Amino acid sequence: MVTASARHILVDSEEQCRALKRRIESGEDFAELAKEFSTCPSKMQGGALGSFGKNQMVKEFDEVVFTADINTVQGPVKTQFGYHLVEVTKRTA
Repeated sequence: MVTASARHILVDSEEQCRALKRRIESGEDFAELAKEFSTCPSKMQGGALGSFGKNQMVKEFDEVVFTADINTVQGPVKTQFGYHLVEVTKRTA
């Protein structure tokens, strides 16, 4: 079974999501920004979602997690929950 580990930052607006992505690309810490800005309970773990299999997350999120390059911040990814920045930290085949 294919599994992945990822972390994310969930916010309400695409604009805020893009601003946070720019901050990460400028060298700010993903986990620290997740703790400060994410609306998901995973923010307490710096946005870490742990390990999960295909089709365990919403479709738009799942597609990114199982196709994106590892350790590269992706997004904004829009789901019914809001806008995500997603970083895949590990994937097994």
